[in-house]
Amino acid sequence: MADKPDKPAEPASSQRTLLCVVDDSEELSQALRFACRRANSTNARMALLYVIPPTEFQHWASVGDRMKEEAREKAEELLNVVASLVQKRTGRTPVVYIREGKSEQELITLINEHEDISLLILGASSGSSGPGPLVSYLLKEMAGKLRVPVTVVPGALTDEQIDAIS
Repeated sequence: MADKPDKPAEPASSQRTLLCVVDDSEELSQALRFACRRANSTNARMALLYVIPPTEFQHWASVGDRMKEEAREKAEELLNVVASLVQKRTGRTPVVYIREGKSEQELITLINEHEDISLLILGASSGSSGPGPLVSYLLKEMAGKLRVPVTVVPGALTDEQIDAIS
């Protein structure tokens, strides 16, 4: 008698999604390399999230609006570059999300809204100031509360080291 699977097979239309947070940090490169290789090896698709921090300028509405526009333009430019790289590395167009607010809250909200997200991949700074605020928050405050595993890719890893482990 054959063993029964623990859960039924997923429908062919559903696909696992690996989420990578995009910012202008140096460690993004290592996180993306790992995420793309992981997506290729598991036939998953990639999703990218960029969170625009809330603007704190409130003296003149038009200045605040312009600051928001510039932040949005910066986010779109960076995401276009990163999405192009992901496309080249995986052969698939990533899903792109731009949110406004606190990065920690927007990340958790996005994960909870999209059940297809099955893994969060973050880059960790190798500097003396620690791994970065988002990594620190998730590991200290949210460990055990997130519904997806978190892979933290050290920013000091070389391409060869990432290739060897992914």
